[in-house]
Amino acid sequence: MKRVDDFRLKFGKKEFVPIMVGGMGVDISTAELALEAARLGGIGHISDAMVPDVSDRRFDTSFVKDKTRFYKHNIDNSDKSIIKFDLGVLAEATQRHVAATMEAKKGDGLVFVNCMEKLTMNAPRDTLQVRMASALDAGIDGITLSAGLHLGSFALIADHPRFRDVKLGIIVSSVRALQIFLRKNARLERFPDYVIVEGPLAGGHLGFGLDWAQYDLATITAEIIAYLQVEKLNIPVIAAGGVFTGSDAVSFLETGSAAVQVATRFTVANECGLPAKVKQDYFLANEDDIEVNTISPTGYPMRMLKSTPAIGSGIRPNCESYGYLLDGSGGCAYITAYNREVVLHPDGKNISVKDKTCLCTHMRNFNCWTCGHYTYRLKDTTRQLADGTYQTLSAEHIFKDYQFSVDHQIALPN
Repeated sequence: MKRVDDFRLKFGKKEFVPIMVGGMGVDISTAELALEAARLGGIGHISDAMVPDVSDRRFDTSFVKDKTRFYKHNIDNSDKSIIKFDLGVLAEATQRHVAATMEAKKGDGLVFVNCMEKLTMNAPRDTLQVRMASALDAGIDGITLSAGLHLGSFALIADHPRFRDVKLGIIVSSVRALQIFLRKNARLERFPDYVIVEGPLAGGHLGFGLDWAQYDLATITAEIIAYLQVEKLNIPVIAAGGVFTGSDAVSFLETGSAAVQVATRFTVANECGLPAKVKQDYFLANEDDIEVNTISPTGYPMRMLKSTPAIGSGIRPNCESYGYLLDGSGGCAYITAYNREVVLHPDGKNISVKDKTCLCTHMRNFNCWTCGHYTYRLKDTTRQLADGTYQTLSAEHIFKDYQFSVDHQIALPN
């Protein structure tokens, strides 16, 4: 009976344990979590979501406070289109976060950064370019392009001296999305170094509609592997979304995937950035406590716990401090929904927005509890303590359980 450790992910002549830990933001996939994956010979991710805020927390900078002070005059204005990000600040925050992580890296693995295209920041092209280029400047091993088709993202860094040697990957949820991406980037003569196929059981934003249950990861992954073979493209395919045990991972590795990306089980790792109380909420969740809804202003469906405080919240848009989902015209679906409710409740009391949420503020405060489909199984991976809480796990324990387990067994902590 094979184990994940019987396989290796190959990038050129280098080999890695075929386990990639996903990049969960905001700072849920912490540097500490990514570094553990790398130390153990796999690949870890940090996220650049809301990176100025991450920098403030990690390095005691004041980027968010300074931005809030600069735009304070606009707080009561329903129009947020004047709010812009200082590209210099964005570059500095990214470089701090990435450089500090890379300087601490040990072991033979890699650390990548997850870059969401849907973080449009009222200047989609310029801010994404700065985020990616700054990560390259700071020495990141690779960039994973997520939450969007990224049709022009490669071109934004094509002139960077590291463009040809850094590992660049794309997350897709269909063979058609990959075909479009490859076609749009053909003129650059630069293929992605890996393709992550994210299925419908993944956490957070999904690359599917509300008909997500009609799709399955194994079928989509097989279609993409077959397509790449026909096109004679030797690009590693990494299966993601619903890979809960080492045996789940082996089933993909035996059928052509080069690695798996996993995240849900690491949400309850000691190194994960979620607060201790939220980790306990994840442990306590049952299958019926999880839903896929459309409250994200991005337009993508999201999977989360039904009890997440973000659902139905009517907080004032906090774009003066954040504003990461402002589109190129300075708009956001939550601002529109919030302004609608203000008109209906002119006294400003009892405002509740049901159809959208202020994702920036809630993610920053760990009040949007996005999760994978199998979050309800987390309680089966650990022990319940005498006080009724569940024991959190080390990232090393979870990683090695994926690496060495067989027959869908899960090793409990000591």
